[in-house]
Amino acid sequence: MTIEPSELSLEQKASLLSGRDFWSTKPIEEAEISSIVLTDGPHGIRLQTGQSDHLGMNASHPATCFPLAVAVGSSWDPGVAGRIGAAVGREARALGVSVVLGPGVNIKRSPLGGRNFEYYSEDPLLSGVLGAAHVAGMQQEGPGASVKHFAANNQETERMRVSADVDERTLREIYLPAFERVVRNASPATVMCSYNRVNGVFASHNPWLLTEVLRKDWGFAGAVVSDWGAVNDRVAGVAAGMDLEMPGSGGGTDAEIVAAVRSGRLSEEDVDTSVRRVLALTELPRVPTGEIEVDEHHVLAREAAADSVVLLKNDGGVLPLSAGRRIAVIGELAARPRFQGGGSSHINATRIDVALDEIRALADDRGIPVEYAPGYGQSSDADAEILHADAVRAAGVSDIAVVFAGLAAADESEGFDRDSIVLPAEQVTLIRAVAVAAPCTVVVLTNGGVVSLEGWHDDVDAIIEGFLLGQAGGGALADVLFGVVNPSGHLAETIPLRLEDTPSWMNFPGEQGHVRYGEGMLVGYRYYVTADVPVRYPFGHGLSYTTFETAGLDVTATGPDTAVARVRVSNSGDRPGKHVVQIYVGPQAGPVRRPLRELRAFDKVELAPGETRTVEVVLDHRAFAYWDVKLSRWVVAAGDYDIQVCTDAHTVITSTCITLSGNDISRPLTLDSTVGEWFAHPVAGPALRDEMWMTPEQAGPSDGSTEMLRMVESMPMKQFAAFLGGAVPVQQLEHLMTATMTTANIE
Repeated sequence: MTIEPSELSLEQKASLLSGRDFWSTKPIEEAEISSIVLTDGPHGIRLQTGQSDHLGMNASHPATCFPLAVAVGSSWDPGVAGRIGAAVGREARALGVSVVLGPGVNIKRSPLGGRNFEYYSEDPLLSGVLGAAHVAGMQQEGPGASVKHFAANNQETERMRVSADVDERTLREIYLPAFERVVRNASPATVMCSYNRVNGVFASHNPWLLTEVLRKDWGFAGAVVSDWGAVNDRVAGVAAGMDLEMPGSGGGTDAEIVAAVRSGRLSEEDVDTSVRRVLALTELPRVPTGEIEVDEHHVLAREAAADSVVLLKNDGGVLPLSAGRRIAVIGELAARPRFQGGGSSHINATRIDVALDEIRALADDRGIPVEYAPGYGQSSDADAEILHADAVRAAGVSDIAVVFAGLAAADESEGFDRDSIVLPAEQVTLIRAVAVAAPCTVVVLTNGGVVSLEGWHDDVDAIIEGFLLGQAGGGALADVLFGVVNPSGHLAETIPLRLEDTPSWMNFPGEQGHVRYGEGMLVGYRYYVTADVPVRYPFGHGLSYTTFETAGLDVTATGPDTAVARVRVSNSGDRPGKHVVQIYVGPQAGPVRRPLRELRAFDKVELAPGETRTVEVVLDHRAFAYWDVKLSRWVVAAGDYDIQVCTDAHTVITSTCITLSGNDISRPLTLDSTVGEWFAHPVAGPALRDEMWMTPEQAGPSDGSTEMLRMVESMPMKQFAAFLGGAVPVQQLEHLMTATMTTANIE
């Protein structure tokens, strides 16, 4: 039964625009409008049936904890993201959840971000592709998604009130594109607005964000839901396009809406628009379908986790572990795993794979002895000296030591940002001591945000970055260590040499209620490659137990602002493996400064030993475009573009250059336009030169004239014309202005 807002009273309509309680919407039984349940995701279902909270403090129903976004980002595989999304959707259906809050596609502006484990990457393309795959997979199962947190929500410090002060071009090119891709390609049921202000205006009542960009520019047709407790002005929120306030306010803000309509401060048409969007949500599945698929989903969680592991270093091919080598497993994290982050996404896992147990199981199958030593303790009553000594002894009698290191749950969580990227001091000391005692040393990392490898990196033979792999992460790490799975993950964020090298270091997390995004578009690898700043491991880095070769790059322009690239990839090793083809574009054209190169396409392919495959990727308009703040649209400048196949953001394997005719970016001129803009204009420029240099012996400007033009090119034309004392009549300039306006209208 379809209900129209006109069939409801104003009070009933207002009641639909806020929650009944913490997790559900209000029903209107007489109108046959049902209540639906929204609950936290994104890597599992956090359905609370008792006390409610949004910080993961109270109990929730058991559900599969899949790899977190920080790990899925490293998979570079939309197939992995899609399968996880679909499984989360099935569990939502089983538990009667209509809307799952996630995925999060915010950009990792700083490695200190306390919630970085919930986000995919420092790159908007990678984040958007994976987020869209997750949403599509989930919504195919019935429940709706809520892509979050819109927008510029890149820190936890003062997250409820800080103003993220960001210029529009940076917003459009870095912080909004992942949301845009999810909206355009996957049509999420909802978008969640963030707590923070954007350029001084709270996201929850920001009409530019919620209406101009989200709905008018991108065509979003779903509902906007507030983050829990993010509403600051309910009436302004409805007018701006914020439809559903969560959690409920006990009717207080409903009364504000009614009063505002009756006083004329708020249009009832705006209320009706939001009501229609909320009513559409009530059509989503809401009846529980039964038990979740515990065993099947645990297997999927293990497979997805293994695909997300990044092999950072493997000197001498010490990995995979092989028979005939005694193994010492060191580190409490091997026996007491940390596999997820803290806060609203904390899942009550159905089961937990312990890395130590999984390593022993695979070692037993191969007749390999394994000794374990905790090495350090995460509790204050642990005897650090004894633990350290026992671990060094175990390492000394082994052939290879595998040290599990990383961050504790207390070190990073929703609600606060980190103040350092270093590992705990006792772990660094332990790694260095083990590396001296053991013939070979492997370090396995468990962390939600990147950690520094300095002080011990050069002492060890191999490093595996596991991030937070979910409940089956222990089994996945064992699979990679023993070569059951060939690692194929690649970093979705840069590991810097120093925190001080990070582009946002001087501006994070801000002060006095504002955080200035002073680095602009030079976020993550965009800064490091452009400024030639060395890093420990670059964005896109990841090793394999096999080898790959790339050749035969061919790029063909398919239009004035599009192209298609083809490249041959071969598995030249002796193991099956997966390889990520990374295509970057380096613009040489245009009137604005741009990063040296930007990721514009990627594909992950699986190849058998000796197999060769041609990978084809489409480079669309946006692959070459920048956001023109004057024209308020995406523009591809005419000129040359380097198309680069890279192993990572810093390392180009092969490249070629194409020339695009691009889009015309000429604008109508005014007397306030600069001299440089006048002389650069395709219509006005030649006419001005003819006007100013007309003598037969001087068919163009002399060197002195050219130097003079450079000196005044930033001067407004009206001042320049006045200085010339009538050499260029105002009537001639007005004629040229009319000509440029006509040209712009034609184009």
